Amino acid sequence: MAAAPAASEASKVNWHVFTISAAIIVAFTAWAAAAPDSAYEVLEGAFTWISGSLGWYFILTAAIVVVFVLVIAFTRSGRIKLGPDHSKPRFNLFTWTAMLFAAGIGVDLMFFAVVGPATNLRVGPGAADGTLQAAEEAALWTMFHYGIPGWAMYALMGMAFGLFAYRYHLPLSIRSALLPIIGRRARGRTGDIVETGAVIGTVFGIATSLGIGVVFLSFGIGWIFDIEAGTGIQAALIILAAVVVTFSTVSGVDKGIRRLAELNVLVAILLMIYVLVSGETVQLLNALVKNFGDFVALFPGMLTETFAYDTSEAWLDEGWVEWWTIFFWAWWMAWAPFVGLFLARISRGRTLRQFIVGVLVVPFAFIAVWISIFGNATVSRIMGGDTEFAEQAEDFEGSGYFALMAEYPGASFIIGVSVLVGLLFYVTSADSGALVLANFTSKTQDTTSDGPPWLRIVWSFIIGGLTLVMLLLDGIYTLQMATVIVGLPLSIILYLLMAGVWRALRMESYAAESRESTLSSALSERIVEGGEGARGQWRRRLARHMHYPDEAEVTKFMNSVATPAVEEVAAELEKQGAQVSCSRGTVPGTDIPHTDLHVFFGDRAEFKYQVYPIAYSVPSFAPRLRTRDETYYQVEIFSATGSLGHDVFGYSQEQIITDVIDSYERHLAVLTMNEEAGSPVTMEVGQVPDDWDHDRTRAGEITRPTEGDS
Repeated sequence: MAAAPAASEASKVNWHVFTISAAIIVAFTAWAAAAPDSAYEVLEGAFTWISGSLGWYFILTAAIVVVFVLVIAFTRSGRIKLGPDHSKPRFNLFTWTAMLFAAGIGVDLMFFAVVGPATNLRVGPGAADGTLQAAEEAALWTMFHYGIPGWAMYALMGMAFGLFAYRYHLPLSIRSALLPIIGRRARGRTGDIVETGAVIGTVFGIATSLGIGVVFLSFGIGWIFDIEAGTGIQAALIILAAVVVTFSTVSGVDKGIRRLAELNVLVAILLMIYVLVSGETVQLLNALVKNFGDFVALFPGMLTETFAYDTSEAWLDEGWVEWWTIFFWAWWMAWAPFVGLFLARISRGRTLRQFIVGVLVVPFAFIAVWISIFGNATVSRIMGGDTEFAEQAEDFEGSGYFALMAEYPGASFIIGVSVLVGLLFYVTSADSGALVLANFTSKTQDTTSDGPPWLRIVWSFIIGGLTLVMLLLDGIYTLQMATVIVGLPLSIILYLLMAGVWRALRMESYAAESRESTLSSALSERIVEGGEGARGQWRRRLARHMHYPDEAEVTKFMNSVATPAVEEVAAELEKQGAQVSCSRGTVPGTDIPHTDLHVFFGDRAEFKYQVYPIAYSVPSFAPRLRTRDETYYQVEIFSATGSLGHDVFGYSQEQIITDVIDSYERHLAVLTMNEEAGSPVTMEVGQVPDDWDHDRTRAGEITRPTEGDS
């Protein structure tokens, strides 16, 4: 088997995706800078048509994604792992939950937690300015826009990344999820087109977040130093982000930046607690409880609310649905590849049910608390008659948050901390965004490698240029319009991913049905053999469970029984016309051999039968324990999706041959069921095409399953 790639060879640029996506972004940026009036007019016209004519489509898509991931989570498919069946989560539950928690915090949350409820209070859905209903729903709608529908999109993207990369050993890319629906075309130009669209959408999504951060921070810095929060500060912040990415890439301190970001989360939580404790604590807690109750009760209706019957003039003039709900759904779509990749990487080894429930619940729980506290503090001041603050709170220049904090004790210190928190979130987003875009435009050979360092620097400057030019057109509004426009093609990618994941999980269902409906011939052979041999079978079976073989015994068994049996089947399959690969290898760190058999079926899922010795600690209850032998080996069988869970040590050659044939027949049954269901094209499970750069063999080399092992 091939060795794992060296670090310097771990990835190379996917020039088709990189050059096309970068050229489109650079050309758009240059056009917007050279002809701002024309660019703004085109963006406004496209935004008006898409949001006005296809708003229902964005709302329906968000609802469909929510239903899809919930169906996956709470059906039989929810037991499937993001990785082989034998894989263990890399992170314990507490650490994993904390990482999900941190994923829900950013500088834009600080911005919209004030702007959103203030706007909803004045022109919120179905409520007149300043009414009780408007006050009750002001924070609620912002919670909805930051809530479950968006995280469902992240869960869908993360599920697609995790399934196809960690369970089916395919490249960590969007095109892998297209294999079940378009087959080999996913490797070529069709796959390039989809990934190019995802890259462009991600660039605009990141630029929108950075643009909001720039506006927010420039006002805060201007407030602290009593200077005008203008273009100069915004340009300096954008340059700062590019310099930080360059410095972290060249110096290798990017992990240090991420550690600061983790500390930043704790500071953000302290800010929230400070607002709760030093403000109207009881009223805020009452509002928090009501917001959660209302959200649970109203969520199904909110999910598909298009306000088809609300024709109030003020409502239509403000364009609330277009500038809020539709913008947020498009923004979530643009961020889905970015965050989905992160979620997949930290969730390897977890079941789909754990993954989906965790992603939907943990980040949203914190976001809801944050928005409820800051949002209701904003609503209380406005309802109390502070008209000057009401105007500031709705201001998209970022003054609302700082105007709110200015009324609390120690305002100067708190605002200074807020700016620092926002600044760290801002530079971390820029650094992470450049890293993810470098990965998306590279061909990585394993699921832990990153794109070339120089590519991160290039993307940081491209994003910075786009952000600055868009802000110069008309501030955050221009970024919102662009996000909705790119959200339209990104929504199509979500539907493609749902189709790919559904077909992959249906294959898993067929495989499970095949295993359940097939009686092991090897077992039946031991039962029905006549004569004295059958009478002795039970003694040999019992002996297998009373003995813990060491390295020498397992090596002898592999060389004299298991490997010859598998190779005999391979030779016969090849003789009968099958496309077969049969190879030998050694377990890393030992001289123990293992054997790997593959049978290929073109675009359909390959058959894999790997005989692989696994080391375990001898259990404390083991009889006849020899103190010098603290480990023993089981000779386990692995398919493309992980261990089949049975030990074949002690089998005869005939029994192993029978087990191979049993597994092969089950695999053929799966392919037949899949084709009869009208899905003749499937992913090549465990098989990576020759023209894809990915270390297939590394995924098949199994070591002792311990914490963090895959």
